Amino acid sequence: MVESAAANKSLADETYDALLEEILAARLAGGTVVQERRLAERLGVSRSPMRDALGRLEGQGLLIRNDKGVLTVRIIALTDYLNAISVRMLLEPTAAALAAEAIDAAEVKRLAEMLEALDADPDPEPAVVWAFDDVLHDSIGAASGNPFMAETIVRMRRYTTIFERQRKLAQRKPGLEDHQAILRALAARDPQAAREAMTIHLDQVRRNVLTTY
Repeated sequence: MVESAAANKSLADETYDALLEEILAARLAGGTVVQERRLAERLGVSRSPMRDALGRLEGQGLLIRNDKGVLTVRIIALTDYLNAISVRMLLEPTAAALAAEAIDAAEVKRLAEMLEALDADPDPEPAVVWAFDDVLHDSIGAASGNPFMAETIVRMRRYTTIFERQRKLAQRKPGLEDHQAILRALAARDPQAAREAMTIHLDQVRRNVLTTY
């Protein structure tokens, strides 16, 4: 019984991860009605792990109930985006400053190598660009040493990511110079430089969205 429950939990986690990726990648676009049975069939899982995954996504605000009580993928409006980026601008510069004093040098080196590979590729796959952005910001949040801050950053980044992907606002190599400045500050273990670089980066991201909206 214990093994069965553990296996079901693992399957629920896998289902959650798969659905989250589809939402973040805009394959499950905002406003899409969630059809539990069809999703379960498509992903090859039973209704139980599917319900568990959908419940988690609803609890995180990525799925909502419409006026008729039907579960749908949340539409991230410009107001939602701006609110989320405002929260990120409050938290992430501080997270970067804290991370500058604690992040492992090997992690900074890994991030720098990923960024160098992106810079060298004249036409990188969008998925690779997004993956680097995820790893960079998640690593900084984790290295801040504050799990509440890190969790909030992850949740706010989901809203901004969905908005940018659904509206196809991301460039092929977004924020390359900004990211380089952040990594230089982390490598130098300079909290103030890391704070300033992250502030500049997020402000530029916000400006880019507003000018292309």
